[in-house]
Amino acid sequence: MAAGFQTAPAVPTVPCADPQGDPFLRTRFALPARPATFLRRQRLVDHLDQARGTPLTLVNGAAGAGKTLLAADWAAGLRPPVAWLTVEVGDRRPGVFWAYVLQALRACGAPASDAVGAPADATGVDQKLLAALAAELNDRDRPVVLVLDEYDRVTAPEVAEQLEFVLHHAGRGLHLVLVTRTEPLLPLHRYRAAGELTEIRAAELAFTPEEAVTLLELHGLSLPVDAARPLVDRTRGWAAGLRLCALAARESADPELYLKEFEADRSTVADFLLTEVLKGQPEETQDLLLRVSVLERFCPDLANALTLRNDAEPILAGLHRDNAFVEHLGHSWYQLHPLFGEILRAHLRVRLPGLEPELHRRAARWLRRSGLLPETLAHGAAAGDWDFAAGALVDDLAIGQLFTGLRSGDLTELFSHMGPEARSPATDLVRAARDLSRYDLDRGLTRLRHAEEHLADDPPDPAAAQLSCALLEALAARLTGCPPRAERAAEAADELRREVPAHLLDKHPELIALLLTHLGSARLWAGHFEDARAALTTAAGAPGGASTAVPREESMGHLALLHYLNGWLGRAERKALAAVSEAERVGLPQPSGSGIGHLVLAAVAVDRHELGRAQALLDETAQLPSGTRDPVMAAGRALATARLLLVRGKARAAVEAAGPAVSAAVASPWAASHEALVAAAAHLAEGRPGEAAELLQGVSGDQPACAAEAAAIQLAAGRTGAAIDLLDSIRTGGRAGPAVTVRAALVRAQAAEAAGDTATARRLVAHALLDARRERLRRPFLDTGAWLRPLLATAPLDELASGWLTPGSPRRGERPPPQSPPSPLVAVELSGRERDVLERLARMMSTEEIAADLYVSANTVKTHLKSVYRKLAVNRRGDAVRRARDLRLL
Repeated sequence: MAAGFQTAPAVPTVPCADPQGDPFLRTRFALPARPATFLRRQRLVDHLDQARGTPLTLVNGAAGAGKTLLAADWAAGLRPPVAWLTVEVGDRRPGVFWAYVLQALRACGAPASDAVGAPADATGVDQKLLAALAAELNDRDRPVVLVLDEYDRVTAPEVAEQLEFVLHHAGRGLHLVLVTRTEPLLPLHRYRAAGELTEIRAAELAFTPEEAVTLLELHGLSLPVDAARPLVDRTRGWAAGLRLCALAARESADPELYLKEFEADRSTVADFLLTEVLKGQPEETQDLLLRVSVLERFCPDLANALTLRNDAEPILAGLHRDNAFVEHLGHSWYQLHPLFGEILRAHLRVRLPGLEPELHRRAARWLRRSGLLPETLAHGAAAGDWDFAAGALVDDLAIGQLFTGLRSGDLTELFSHMGPEARSPATDLVRAARDLSRYDLDRGLTRLRHAEEHLADDPPDPAAAQLSCALLEALAARLTGCPPRAERAAEAADELRREVPAHLLDKHPELIALLLTHLGSARLWAGHFEDARAALTTAAGAPGGASTAVPREESMGHLALLHYLNGWLGRAERKALAAVSEAERVGLPQPSGSGIGHLVLAAVAVDRHELGRAQALLDETAQLPSGTRDPVMAAGRALATARLLLVRGKARAAVEAAGPAVSAAVASPWAASHEALVAAAAHLAEGRPGEAAELLQGVSGDQPACAAEAAAIQLAAGRTGAAIDLLDSIRTGGRAGPAVTVRAALVRAQAAEAAGDTATARRLVAHALLDARRERLRRPFLDTGAWLRPLLATAPLDELASGWLTPGSPRRGERPPPQSPPSPLVAVELSGRERDVLERLARMMSTEEIAADLYVSANTVKTHLKSVYRKLAVNRRGDAVRRARDLRLL
């Protein structure tokens, strides 16, 4: 070297080929291009930005989840140096992999020095090279971002170990981003524990409905968010699925309809999934996926039952780990991505034609052994094996589910496809139950007889089947108005319960609850009120949550009717409202069941002279099918409707409405008495007192409420002696409520007033007002006629009637207040805090005082007050307190 010349700095040798001598493919270092319809999702970009605080970021999702475009979009916005490498299958060899990593670093402006060198052998790499690379990265002022896309193609454990070594020793000089379909062979648990790992997985990569709407707009499609939700649910927010659907929809004449109803197996989505997911799997895995496609969910044992092999457990775990559209539900259960499942089922019919029914049959038998009844029935039906499906329902004591509201619609629909070829006793029982649930008595009873005849010859499981028969017999007895038949069914059920495994009875409490409800209804129809109360009270307290909601609601509605028939309006209202609340609590449609609670509330509203409310409640139940075949329901409707028509002066229409529109095997004494009362009231209104009195000959003191009303009609017909005799015959045993005592007192008061005994009349009217005010019972006073008005105008009777029966006296200078509208149907379920606020409201405490007493803010108290007002259907504090007292909430 000549004197005076300085040595030029060493320039790193830059290889232009990999260790095999092949030139580097520059496309592997380039950021993938984003299409014009690419949607930047800022929430994910922000997450990747935050991830730079950790050395390792994992973007893990299925094929087409949008991983690569997300990472490329994010990387394009970063300040250099950012190295990108798309991994290929050949990179499984350590020498090739590291040669490409080093070249990616050089391509981004972060060249490695000669000290690092380059791999000379495709099958291995010198440890010194890795150490030198890690040391140089650690010395950098600005860290290098290295994105390894398609990292799932790296399957060599030694490459993973080497990458972990470099990442660990590079310190803050390297931020590594792995974009992969599968779990990388790295000690992720250690990075998680140290807080050095950021993960973006399938759930976060999934498009939201709002993002899907924006993506569709980029494709020229306009769809409201609500319409996009089903598409997002069906695709699970899968990016490729949404894009492919959008592209296909653009070619459709009705894009919105296409996105709603497209056939997955005949779309480009099917091509993508079959190519990218199914065909890349081994033959055994493909066979398993095709077979389990008939299942909503599956576990390894169930999958083995379909494949007749025993290798499902590792295959399913691997598919889930590899994001192969197999989703883990927990506890070893899995499900297929919805679109993947649709496509696999269509592919199954092509590759293995005729196998699908057999797969459903195998699944049904495995599920039945495992005690999974709903899925057993679904697969038994799908296999067309109706004898098996019906037998499973009966043997499991689950036939009551055809009546319980929450699952009844699904079961009815499922068994509606059962053909006449199914002729087992169990299928006859299911057919009978289905018909009776729809109040088709003729067909239901015929099929029940067939079932009982077949069971006598060939019982599948005698106790379970016979107990199911007892339930249907009790229902048939209720609907035909035959109490003795209901009693026989109940006796048979008591004996059979001893023969049925206890765990089945515990599993299906709805069966006994339904049976007791039917028995109680039949007893009520017969006028055996105390026996009815015993059965209905037991049913109302049945355990089981949602499974017994319908019998609980119905039994409480019948108990409400019992209270009403005994003259206890307040009790009837509270029990009816409890029935309505019970149905609302579990999400049953309103009105549900028989709707008898609404009818009781309507009758109570008539007696309180809340006529608009009564009509609204009757209208709500007008379309219920039970009203045309259930005697108690029909009589309840007739009673409420006829009384409302009478009050409105429509006597003839009331008489026509009074008779129940069903035929019953046994006459109901209370229904017959109420029908006679309406007819007698109509005759009296039309000026035929003699005929009115004649119709009341059959009314006795055994029906206290009817007897009190009949006495009032007898008195109005001029038969004072007959009226008093009828009142004297009432045998209440202390059970008669204000509706009885008030009417009786008014009849005796009118008789006393006519006899000139005004003092006795005033005393009896005072007692009647005191009893009626508590119940807001207005109707008996409005029906008494003109003789009462002068008495009510005298003190202290005017004070007792003021404000609820007659308008209160206005203060000097004030106008009379307008009459309050009738209270609407309300729920009585107040929260604990709402009750606390209501109690303090009744003590005349201010909002601020309530807030201080409860240690909450005044705004919180106002919020609770608004809720209380809404539930009680009032607008003012005083009205809320009065209404709460009427409902016995205070």
